[in-house]
Amino acid sequence: MIPDPIQITRRLVDIESITWNEGAVGAFLAEFLASRGFAVEKMPVEQPPESRSTSERCNVCACTPGQTPDVVFSTHMDTVPPFIPSSEDDEFIYGRGSCDAKGIIAAQIAAAERLRDEGVPVALLFVVGEERDSAGARLANQHARGSRFLINGEPTDNRVALASKGTLRAVIRTAGKMAHSAYPELGESATHKMVEALRRILEIPLPSLEGIGPSTLNIGTIHGGHAPNVIADAAEAHVMVRLVGPSQQIRRAIESAIAGLATVDFILEIPFQRMRSVEGLPTMVAAFTTDVPFLGNWGEPVLLGPGSIHVAHTPHERLAKSELFAAIDLYVQVARQLVTALR
Repeated sequence: MIPDPIQITRRLVDIESITWNEGAVGAFLAEFLASRGFAVEKMPVEQPPESRSTSERCNVCACTPGQTPDVVFSTHMDTVPPFIPSSEDDEFIYGRGSCDAKGIIAAQIAAAERLRDEGVPVALLFVVGEERDSAGARLANQHARGSRFLINGEPTDNRVALASKGTLRAVIRTAGKMAHSAYPELGESATHKMVEALRRILEIPLPSLEGIGPSTLNIGTIHGGHAPNVIADAAEAHVMVRLVGPSQQIRRAIESAIAGLATVDFILEIPFQRMRSVEGLPTMVAAFTTDVPFLGNWGEPVLLGPGSIHVAHTPHERLAKSELFAAIDLYVQVARQLVTALR
């Protein structure tokens, strides 16, 4: 009997797995999938220095023993903060990760079991780190299983994504000289420089792509200074650009805008990605970024999953139970269509 996807979703949501702390959820999934007859491999993923953590974490790959999969279902185990435990009512499952992406994990497991029972070569790949740097996907790409297709799960309202925007993350830094705020002429304010640098960045025209939409820019965090009565000697801001093409033009524009005022380090880039459609299914364009660009060795990608990205990363994250069950049927349908095309 296929396990209840609602209960699996809630069990996963109730395991806190904010990025860098995915060890417990990975251990649960490895044990659960092994108990369902899958051959399970855990792929250890190193902690980055910024995590300041020594706890273990791993990707989880589950296959039918002795079989090379044609199709792999994949999504991520990590969530953004803060942890929000699960709850439910007649219509929805609530909690952090309910739609992004623990409900998707439950749907993919159920779909994989149905396909396995039909004799379709299928596997599962659940990775860490998607919400930060795709570290799990980058590692997994070195250990592909020979699959022809990758069905990646993200909240797309059960529509097939024709493309997903890329990401360019930048750290802007300014330097100054500390002094008493009553005598600003004795110092040099790094925060004043930062305000001007960010103003210039916000005025940069961003490219747009027909059928996809515009690039967008967000100033996510700003830090600097020590107290209101102290001239700030340092400031830092983190900026994220959603890409609809190559990043070179935007990189040059940022560097030019802040020249002589601030410095910039580009710390992460995930490229814009086009993907295939599936006959008979509605489509969309994902304005967000996924692990797909880093999983190319796992096969031609399809991006599809239940839930709305508009409630992901919010205090009101939720997944409609009807969408969860519809996703199981859709995953089975899409996998069948893809495998049939191989024959």
